[in-house]
Amino acid sequence: MSTLPTPADNRPEHWFAHFPSPNVAGNKYDRGHAVVLGGPVHSTGAARLAARAALRAGAGLVSVACDPSALIVYATAFEAVMTKPVRDVAEFAGLIGDPRVTAVLLGPAAGLNERTRDCVLAAVKAQKPCVLDADALTVFKDDPKTLFTAVNGPCVLTPHEGEFARVFGRAEERARAAADAAAASGAVVLLKGAETVIAHPDGRLVVNRLAPPWLATAGSGDVLGGLICGLMAQNMKAFEAACAGVWLHSEAARRFGPGLIAEDLSEQIPAILRDIKPTQ
Repeated sequence: MSTLPTPADNRPEHWFAHFPSPNVAGNKYDRGHAVVLGGPVHSTGAARLAARAALRAGAGLVSVACDPSALIVYATAFEAVMTKPVRDVAEFAGLIGDPRVTAVLLGPAAGLNERTRDCVLAAVKAQKPCVLDADALTVFKDDPKTLFTAVNGPCVLTPHEGEFARVFGRAEERARAAADAAAASGAVVLLKGAETVIAHPDGRLVVNRLAPPWLATAGSGDVLGGLICGLMAQNMKAFEAACAGVWLHSEAARRFGPGLIAEDLSEQIPAILRDIKPTQ
């Protein structure tokens, strides 16, 4: 077994130079277009939380790709986020095949079914920058090699410990487990927890030790996935986007404090960004 490098602490100075800044002469497409795969009509909240977070992270456009049966829920819940009805994986592949789509998030309450599995494979095979969370990982629990073989572009996997165990096996030692998972999958692996480990396939390791207990609330992980996707949509590299997304997520919770619910997280992001990246 190779020697594991000492993980670095997750600090803005490690990724700040890579953080996206909009061009004063640019337009919304220059800031990237993120697509979130929406869940069924009875499970729309996760995708909505993620989509709003992607906007707050700076993506110029965010769309939710949803089944037509759920369109009315998404369309009435959103203002700035667009809705894109897709009936099947072929229509989803056509949507993300648009060169203006620059990142995709799949998994939050998407459903454990063939539709989710096929959409994940379509996204990674298209080599779109991807964030895979929740159902997008669990749906491969019986055949993770199919997913790992398909990954051929910037990709971040964001499992909590239960999801990690289903795909990679139990994480007996978190840093080692994340590093091995990144090497096996070819993706950046973000193992969520009180101390979140971010591992790159090339061996880089970062640990985020800043998460307050208020983050243990329903929907928190969906917001994190949206933040990372929004950053990747702006051409931030996968590893740096994962580190930045985790730091912003923790800092948002720290600033809000007790009583936090997932909906509060995105609303803290503008002030945090002003503090770490003041307007010139």
